Amino acid sequence: MCLAVPLKIVEIDGKNGVGEVEGLRRRMRLDFIKEPRIGEYVIVHAGFAIERLDEEQAKADIAEWNEVRDALL
Repeated sequence: MCLAVPLKIVEIDGKNGVGEVEGLRRRMRLDFIKEPRIGEYVIVHAGFAIERLDEEQAKADIAEWNEVRDALL
């Protein structure tokens, strides 16, 4: 099974970036996002940002991930 997760872009260096969610940071590639900007949310799969998300949708997705996490604890 493959998972894609929402991350907020916090650093950009060319086509490389760093995304963050709830204090967890991950490196990612930004090849598929046209003109990425710090502060916007993206869906990341296999280390690549594959799609932009609006902030409302990203926060809803993060809340759902938290529900899954809490159910497994």
